[in-house]
Amino acid sequence: MAKLFWGQIKIEKATALFFYEPHSEMSRIILSLKYLDHPETGELMGRMLAEEANRDNFFDGIDFIIPIPLTRKRQRKRGYNQSMEIARGINEITKIKIISNAVIRKTFKTSQTKMNRWQRQANVKDVFAIGKKFDLNNKHILIVDDVVTTGSTIIACAQKIAENYNNVKFSVMSLGFTKH
Repeated sequence: MAKLFWGQIKIEKATALFFYEPHSEMSRIILSLKYLDHPETGELMGRMLAEEANRDNFFDGIDFIIPIPLTRKRQRKRGYNQSMEIARGINEITKIKIISNAVIRKTFKTSQTKMNRWQRQANVKDVFAIGKKFDLNNKHILIVDDVVTTGSTIIACAQKIAENYNNVKFSVMSLGFTKH
């Protein structure tokens, strides 16, 4: 998964709990989390992900967790941010501080589920902005998302952070990683 980010962001580590395949049992977990009003699934899966990654010292050196943000409108409609729920589970195990408002999502253009790599990059171009100012200079940030397919969303978010802070390193964690 880390290869998706090479040459795009300063990537340290990347991991996912499982390979994501549509219509699989694991895809039903993501569906439940995102669309069937089960935020507790995110927290549970986040704890499982953190326990698994902790075995390999994945979290060593990570300063903060930043979940991929939703737009305010989308979060109001859903009632929660699935990436934040996953981050909460990770935090329970690691005690690494979550910063939920360092980056905001200005717009949501359209779902990326049926888009190719180039369409996804265009879809997330300029959708993120810096929110509340934190001292992220020289920090190692763990970006958390539910599923990584092409990495476009994470790259756009990380690039916005890197534009505003010096010498930031990134690691990435998600529940699912789509096989190509």
